[in-house]
Formats: sequence, structure tokens, C-alpha cells
Amino acid sequence: MAINAWMHDLYKVLGLFIPLIVTNCAVLGRAEAFASQNSVHYAVWDGLMMGLGFTFALVLLGAIREILGSGTLFSHASLLLGDSFKFLELTIIPDYSGFLLMILPPGGFIAIGFVLAAKQKFDKRQAAKREAYDSSSLPMINSSVGA
Repeated sequence: MAINAWMHDLYKVLGLFIPLIVTNCAVLGRAEAFASQNSVHYAVWDGLMMGLGFTFALVLLGAIREILGSGTLFSHASLLLGDSFKFLELTIIPDYSGFLLMILPPGGFIAIGFVLAAKQKFDKRQAAKREAYDSSSLPMINSSVGA
């Protein structure tokens, strides 16, 4: 935001690279924090899994925003990857006029909020199922024995 405020021309040139740099810093910062306290084997495994996890989260968030924002998925992929990738371009919601808020930055925060809420609900359901299973597998104590 400081670059945007005081060096706007540089901000316009950098464009998309600033969020990519921030994302890379998050991944590398987390990996470095783990690697400094664990062995190489665990650090490599953690780095691979964190990278895949961040990739999945970013692709999921981008897909949600594009579907809700414009009703498409991989729109204009052929411009970036060439005409042989035109098959990726899908129209998920036909005749959809779009929802501008989801394409703008606040839409990202809204989408990630709903994704986190869904994950929290899923985790609570899993914990309740696990607790129900654990309580049903305990041996029944007969209160009439030994009285």
C-alpha cells in the first residue's frame, strides 16, 4: 500500500507481482520457521505439503471468485497459454451477468471467510462424530454388579 501511495507508477508496473511476492513470502517464511527446528527429512516433507496446501487454497479461492464473479472458469486461458488450451475455458453459469464484488479485492476476503466457516463447520462435525464413536465404544459398566 505504501508503494501504491508514494510510488504509484512503480506500483502500476509491478501490478500482479506484488501479491505473488507476498504469497511466496508467506510460504517461505512458514517453511523456514519449521525447517529451523526440525531435521531435513521432516523439513522437506513439510515444505512440499505446505506448498501443495497453499496451491490448493489459492486455486480454490480463485475458482470460487471467478465462478461467482463472472460465471466462468479459466476464462481467456488461451490468451495466457496459447490456443491449444482453449478447451480449459468453461462457462459454468450460462447467461450470467456477473457479480462485480466477487472479482474485486473485498470479494476475496468474503470468499475466504465463507471457505473458513465451511471448514470450521466440517471440523466440528468430524469432532462430534469422533466423540460419538469414542463414547459408544467404551465398555458398559453395570451398576448392579457388586452391590
